[in-house]
Amino acid sequence: MKIKITLLEELLGTASADREVHEKYIASLAPDAKSTEEEVAALGVEAVTTAGMTVFPRIDGRPFVWDYQIKGFFKDACGMLSRVKGTKKEGGTASANLKAYKKVIDGLIFVKPRKILIEMPTGALMGNCQRPLRAQTAQGERIALANSEAIPAGSQITFEVVTFDKAHESLVHEWLDYGMFRGLGQWRNSGKGAFEWEEV
Repeated sequence: MKIKITLLEELLGTASADREVHEKYIASLAPDAKSTEEEVAALGVEAVTTAGMTVFPRIDGRPFVWDYQIKGFFKDACGMLSRVKGTKKEGGTASANLKAYKKVIDGLIFVKPRKILIEMPTGALMGNCQRPLRAQTAQGERIALANSEAIPAGSQITFEVVTFDKAHESLVHEWLDYGMFRGLGQWRNSGKGAFEWEEV
């Protein structure tokens, strides 16, 4: 399947702007290729704060997302939608019937290319998004400021999804539909990175 997604909300960068921080902390925490957002979350508030702004990786100055970030979205969407039980007529989801969904997504559903370029609208510029980052610690609640590069709404990302089981195509469609509510990248629980999609 060739999929084109169009951002409904801005998409926030997930890579540390400080290469040393990324290599020393984030990459070392991800031997099983977790999504970058999960890697950053594993660091905790102080490490993210000292790491500075999160950014997008680039090819010749053009921002992109990694293939595993799309697969990470599939896992997140399937995990949430698997909680909606019942038949489709009753409002249930196909994801609720997929057993060992992380294994299935890792081994039978693939995203190409490895580096997926982001096409911003003509004349659009990348912005940034600052927001409070709260955490409960042994010393009480801590608040820091998180800052991320932001790709504007209206930008598009085109990629391919390869499935080894034809039955999984409808699942991919279900997960992509969910992207309107919970998207890609950081702070997606606030609606950032929400998108609509089409098959091209």
